[in-house]
Amino acid sequence: MIDTTSDTALVKAARLQSAPLVFGAGALVGVLGGMIGLGGAEFRLPLLIGMFGFAALSAVILNKAMSLVVVITALPARLAVVSFGELGSHWAIAVNLLAGSLLGAWAGASWAVRMRSATLYKVLAILMVGMAAALVVTHTTAVGSLDLPGPVQVVAGVVAGFGIGVVAAIMGVAGGELLIPTIVLLYGTDIKLAGSLSLLVSLPTMLVAFARYSRDGSFAVLGANLRFAGVMATGSIVGALLGGLLLGVIPDLVLIPALAVILLISAVKVARHE
Repeated sequence: MIDTTSDTALVKAARLQSAPLVFGAGALVGVLGGMIGLGGAEFRLPLLIGMFGFAALSAVILNKAMSLVVVITALPARLAVVSFGELGSHWAIAVNLLAGSLLGAWAGASWAVRMRSATLYKVLAILMVGMAAALVVTHTTAVGSLDLPGPVQVVAGVVAGFGIGVVAAIMGVAGGELLIPTIVLLYGTDIKLAGSLSLLVSLPTMLVAFARYSRDGSFAVLGANLRFAGVMATGSIVGALLGGLLLGVIPDLVLIPALAVILLISAVKVARHE
Protein backbone atom coordinates (compact mmCIF):
# COMPACT_ATOMS: atom_id res chain seq x y z
CA MET A 1 0.00 0.00 0.00
CA ILE A 2 1.22 3.49 -0.79
CA ASP A 3 2.27 5.64 2.13
CA THR A 4 0.01 8.69 2.02
CA THR A 5 1.08 10.29 5.30
CA SER A 6 3.15 12.87 3.42
CA ASP A 7 0.09 13.77 1.36
CA THR A 8 -1.74 15.42 4.28
CA ALA A 9 -0.22 18.89 3.93
CA LEU A 10 -0.61 18.80 0.16
CA VAL A 11 -4.25 17.78 0.38
CA LYS A 12 -4.91 20.59 2.85
CA ALA A 13 -3.22 23.04 0.48
CA ALA A 14 -5.37 21.82 -2.39
CA ARG A 15 -8.55 22.27 -0.34
CA LEU A 16 -7.59 25.88 0.28
CA GLN A 17 -7.48 26.68 -3.43
CA SER A 18 -10.17 29.14 -4.47
CA ALA A 19 -13.35 27.67 -5.93
CA PRO A 20 -13.04 29.69 -9.17
CA LEU A 21 -9.57 28.22 -9.79
CA VAL A 22 -10.77 24.66 -9.15
CA PHE A 23 -13.87 25.20 -11.30
CA GLY A 24 -11.77 26.78 -14.06
CA ALA A 25 -9.32 23.87 -14.07
CA GLY A 26 -12.19 21.43 -14.34
CA ALA A 27 -13.78 23.47 -17.12
CA LEU A 28 -10.51 23.54 -19.07
CA VAL A 29 -10.32 19.76 -18.85
CA GLY A 30 -13.94 19.47 -19.96
CA VAL A 31 -13.39 21.76 -22.96
CA LEU A 32 -10.34 19.78 -24.09
CA GLY A 33 -12.25 16.52 -23.81
CA GLY A 34 -15.46 17.91 -25.27
CA MET A 35 -13.74 19.12 -28.42
CA ILE A 36 -12.85 15.52 -29.26
CA GLY A 37 -16.06 13.99 -27.89
CA LEU A 38 -14.55 12.55 -24.69
CA GLY A 39 -14.57 13.33 -20.97
CA GLY A 40 -10.97 14.52 -20.74
CA ALA A 41 -10.08 12.80 -17.45
CA GLU A 42 -6.60 12.01 -18.77
CA PHE A 43 -5.95 15.79 -18.80
CA ARG A 44 -7.40 16.25 -15.30
CA LEU A 45 -5.04 13.74 -13.67
CA PRO A 46 -1.80 15.72 -14.24
CA LEU A 47 -3.55 18.88 -13.00
CA LEU A 48 -4.48 17.13 -9.76
CA ILE A 49 -0.86 16.09 -9.29
CA GLY A 50 0.98 19.12 -10.63
CA MET A 51 -1.30 22.10 -9.93
CA PHE A 52 -3.13 20.97 -6.80
CA GLY A 53 -0.40 18.89 -5.20
CA PHE A 54 -2.15 15.57 -4.62
CA ALA A 55 -0.04 12.44 -4.32
CA ALA A 56 -0.40 9.87 -7.10
CA LEU A 57 -2.96 7.53 -5.51
CA SER A 58 -5.00 10.39 -4.06
CA ALA A 59 -5.13 12.02 -7.50
CA VAL A 60 -6.24 8.75 -9.11
CA ILE A 61 -9.05 8.26 -6.58
CA LEU A 62 -10.29 11.84 -6.97
CA ASN A 63 -10.05 11.55 -10.75
CA LYS A 64 -12.06 8.33 -10.66
CA ALA A 65 -14.79 9.96 -8.55
CA MET A 66 -15.05 12.95 -10.88
CA SER A 67 -14.98 10.75 -13.98
CA LEU A 68 -17.85 8.76 -12.54
CA VAL A 69 -19.92 11.92 -12.08
CA VAL A 70 -19.15 13.08 -15.62
CA VAL A 71 -20.10 9.70 -17.13
CA ILE A 72 -23.39 9.54 -15.21
CA THR A 73 -24.20 13.06 -16.41
CA ALA A 74 -23.31 12.28 -20.02
CA LEU A 75 -25.28 9.03 -20.20
CA PRO A 76 -28.79 10.54 -20.63
CA ALA A 77 -27.57 12.90 -23.37
CA ARG A 78 -25.90 10.04 -25.19
CA LEU A 79 -29.01 7.86 -24.89
CA ALA A 80 -30.98 10.66 -26.56
CA VAL A 81 -28.69 10.31 -29.59
CA VAL A 82 -28.82 6.51 -29.78
CA SER A 83 -32.13 4.84 -28.91
CA PHE A 84 -32.57 2.14 -26.27
CA GLY A 85 -33.72 -0.17 -29.02
CA GLU A 86 -30.51 0.22 -30.97
CA LEU A 87 -28.42 -0.24 -27.85
CA GLY A 88 -30.45 -3.27 -26.83
CA SER A 89 -29.80 -4.95 -30.17
CA HIS A 90 -26.06 -4.69 -29.45
CA TRP A 91 -26.13 -5.76 -25.78
CA ALA A 92 -23.79 -8.68 -26.51
CA ILE A 93 -20.96 -6.23 -27.30
CA ALA A 94 -21.22 -4.56 -23.89
CA VAL A 95 -21.43 -7.92 -22.13
CA ASN A 96 -18.40 -9.23 -24.03
CA LEU A 97 -16.25 -6.24 -23.03
CA LEU A 98 -17.57 -6.16 -19.47
CA ALA A 99 -16.53 -9.79 -18.99
CA GLY A 100 -12.95 -8.53 -19.16
CA SER A 101 -13.21 -4.91 -18.01
CA LEU A 102 -14.79 -5.67 -14.63
CA LEU A 103 -11.96 -8.03 -13.76
CA GLY A 104 -9.43 -5.57 -15.15
CA ALA A 105 -10.85 -2.72 -13.07
CA TRP A 106 -10.57 -4.71 -9.85
CA ALA A 107 -7.06 -5.89 -10.71
CA GLY A 108 -5.90 -2.42 -11.78
CA ALA A 109 -7.18 -0.76 -8.61
CA SER A 110 -5.62 -3.52 -6.50
CA TRP A 111 -2.25 -3.00 -8.17
CA ALA A 112 -2.47 0.78 -7.80
CA VAL A 113 -3.03 0.72 -4.03
CA ARG A 114 -0.10 -1.66 -3.59
CA MET A 115 2.42 0.27 -5.68
CA ARG A 116 5.03 2.53 -4.18
CA SER A 117 4.34 6.19 -4.98
CA ALA A 118 7.48 6.47 -7.11
CA THR A 119 6.41 3.44 -9.15
CA LEU A 120 2.85 4.72 -9.59
CA TYR A 121 4.09 8.08 -10.89
CA LYS A 122 6.14 6.29 -13.55
CA VAL A 123 3.27 3.96 -14.47
CA LEU A 124 0.94 6.95 -14.85
CA ALA A 125 3.50 8.69 -17.05
CA ILE A 126 3.79 5.63 -19.30
CA LEU A 127 0.00 5.37 -19.57
CA MET A 128 -0.24 9.06 -20.49
CA VAL A 129 2.19 8.46 -23.34
CA GLY A 130 0.02 5.53 -24.41
CA MET A 131 -3.08 7.72 -24.29
CA ALA A 132 -1.33 10.33 -26.45
CA ALA A 133 -0.47 7.66 -29.00
CA ALA A 134 -4.03 6.28 -28.97
CA LEU A 135 -5.40 9.81 -29.42
CA VAL A 136 -3.29 10.44 -32.50
CA VAL A 137 -3.91 7.02 -34.08
CA THR A 138 -7.68 6.96 -33.56
CA HIS A 139 -8.24 10.52 -34.79
CA THR A 140 -5.89 10.53 -37.77
CA THR A 141 -6.49 7.07 -39.25
CA ALA A 142 -9.64 5.34 -40.42
CA VAL A 143 -10.56 2.56 -37.99
CA GLY A 144 -12.20 -0.36 -39.75
CA SER A 145 -13.50 -3.70 -38.55
CA LEU A 146 -11.18 -6.69 -38.15
CA ASP A 147 -14.06 -8.99 -39.09
CA LEU A 148 -12.92 -11.75 -36.73
CA PRO A 149 -14.65 -15.15 -36.44
CA GLY A 150 -17.21 -15.29 -33.61
CA PRO A 151 -15.20 -17.24 -30.98
CA VAL A 152 -12.02 -15.24 -31.70
CA GLN A 153 -14.00 -11.99 -31.45
CA VAL A 154 -15.34 -12.99 -28.03
CA VAL A 155 -11.87 -13.84 -26.70
CA ALA A 156 -10.43 -10.63 -28.16
CA GLY A 157 -13.24 -8.65 -26.52
CA VAL A 158 -12.53 -10.13 -23.09
CA VAL A 159 -8.78 -9.54 -23.41
CA ALA A 160 -9.25 -5.99 -24.69
CA GLY A 161 -11.82 -5.28 -21.98
CA PHE A 162 -9.43 -6.51 -19.28
CA GLY A 163 -6.63 -4.26 -20.51
CA ILE A 164 -8.91 -1.25 -20.76
CA GLY A 165 -10.29 -1.93 -17.28
CA VAL A 166 -6.77 -2.00 -15.85
CA VAL A 167 -5.76 1.27 -17.52
CA ALA A 168 -9.01 3.03 -16.58
CA ALA A 169 -8.67 1.96 -12.94
CA ILE A 170 -5.03 2.97 -12.57
CA MET A 171 -5.54 6.38 -14.22
CA GLY A 172 -8.98 7.06 -12.75
CA VAL A 173 -10.50 7.63 -16.20
CA ALA A 174 -13.63 6.33 -17.92
CA GLY A 175 -11.66 4.69 -20.71
CA GLY A 176 -13.68 6.00 -23.66
CA GLU A 177 -10.45 6.90 -25.47
CA LEU A 178 -9.71 3.18 -25.69
CA LEU A 179 -13.20 1.70 -25.66
CA ILE A 180 -14.60 3.56 -28.66
CA PRO A 181 -11.90 2.53 -31.18
CA THR A 182 -11.91 -0.99 -29.72
CA ILE A 183 -15.66 -1.34 -30.28
CA VAL A 184 -15.36 -0.05 -33.85
CA LEU A 185 -12.36 -2.28 -34.55
CA LEU A 186 -13.70 -5.52 -33.05
CA TYR A 187 -17.41 -5.23 -33.80
CA GLY A 188 -17.61 -2.90 -36.80
CA THR A 189 -20.16 -0.48 -35.28
CA ASP A 190 -20.46 3.17 -36.29
CA ILE A 191 -18.83 5.79 -34.12
CA LYS A 192 -22.05 7.11 -32.52
CA LEU A 193 -23.16 3.67 -31.40
CA ALA A 194 -19.64 2.93 -30.18
CA GLY A 195 -19.72 6.09 -28.05
CA SER A 196 -22.96 5.07 -26.34
CA LEU A 197 -21.83 1.47 -25.83
CA SER A 198 -18.57 2.74 -24.34
CA LEU A 199 -20.52 4.58 -21.62
CA LEU A 200 -22.52 1.44 -20.83
CA VAL A 201 -19.24 -0.43 -20.39
CA SER A 202 -17.47 2.44 -18.59
CA LEU A 203 -20.06 2.96 -15.86
CA PRO A 204 -20.05 -0.52 -14.27
CA THR A 205 -16.30 -0.79 -14.85
CA MET A 206 -15.73 2.45 -12.96
CA LEU A 207 -18.04 1.35 -10.15
CA VAL A 208 -16.00 -1.82 -9.66
CA ALA A 209 -12.73 0.15 -9.51
CA PHE A 210 -14.36 2.65 -7.17
CA ALA A 211 -15.53 -0.19 -4.89
CA ARG A 212 -11.99 -1.59 -4.76
CA TYR A 213 -10.48 1.81 -3.94
CA SER A 214 -13.08 2.31 -1.20
CA ARG A 215 -11.56 -0.64 0.68
CA ASP A 216 -8.21 1.13 0.97
CA GLY A 217 -7.35 3.73 3.59
CA SER A 218 -6.32 6.18 0.86
CA PHE A 219 -10.00 6.48 -0.10
CA ALA A 220 -10.36 8.93 2.79
CA VAL A 221 -8.94 11.61 0.48
CA LEU A 222 -12.34 11.77 -1.23
CA GLY A 223 -14.23 12.54 1.96
CA ALA A 224 -11.63 15.12 2.95
CA ASN A 225 -11.93 16.85 -0.43
CA LEU A 226 -15.58 16.34 -1.31
CA ARG A 227 -16.21 20.05 -1.98
CA PHE A 228 -13.06 20.26 -4.10
CA ALA A 229 -14.15 17.24 -6.15
CA GLY A 230 -17.68 18.57 -6.54
CA VAL A 231 -16.53 21.98 -7.79
CA MET A 232 -14.03 20.50 -10.24
CA ALA A 233 -16.51 17.89 -11.50
CA THR A 234 -19.08 20.64 -12.09
CA GLY A 235 -16.48 22.61 -14.01
CA SER A 236 -15.66 19.51 -16.08
CA ILE A 237 -19.34 19.01 -16.98
CA VAL A 238 -19.80 22.66 -17.99
CA GLY A 239 -16.54 22.58 -19.92
CA ALA A 240 -17.53 19.37 -21.72
CA LEU A 241 -20.79 21.00 -22.86
CA LEU A 242 -18.87 24.03 -24.12
CA GLY A 243 -16.28 21.81 -25.77
CA GLY A 244 -19.07 19.92 -27.51
CA LEU A 245 -20.28 23.19 -29.02
CA LEU A 246 -16.74 23.85 -30.24
CA LEU A 247 -16.52 20.40 -31.83
CA GLY A 248 -15.04 20.84 -35.30
CA VAL A 249 -14.15 24.54 -34.82
CA ILE A 250 -10.45 23.68 -34.55
CA PRO A 251 -9.28 21.28 -37.31
CA ASP A 252 -8.25 17.83 -36.05
CA LEU A 253 -4.89 18.25 -37.79
CA VAL A 254 -4.17 21.07 -35.32
CA LEU A 255 -6.16 19.98 -32.25
CA ILE A 256 -5.11 16.33 -31.98
CA PRO A 257 -1.33 16.89 -32.15
CA ALA A 258 -1.68 19.77 -29.67
CA LEU A 259 -3.57 17.59 -27.18
CA ALA A 260 -1.06 14.78 -27.67
CA VAL A 261 1.79 17.17 -26.90
CA ILE A 262 -0.02 18.32 -23.74
CA LEU A 263 -0.26 14.69 -22.61
CA LEU A 264 3.41 14.05 -23.40
CA ILE A 265 4.55 17.12 -21.46
CA SER A 266 2.29 16.09 -18.57
CA ALA A 267 3.77 12.58 -18.69
CA VAL A 268 7.31 13.96 -18.35
CA LYS A 269 6.32 16.14 -15.39
CA VAL A 270 4.49 13.29 -13.65
CA ALA A 271 7.44 10.93 -14.19
CA ARG A 272 9.77 13.47 -12.54
CA HIS A 273 7.36 14.21 -9.68
CA GLU A 274 8.67 13.59 -6.18
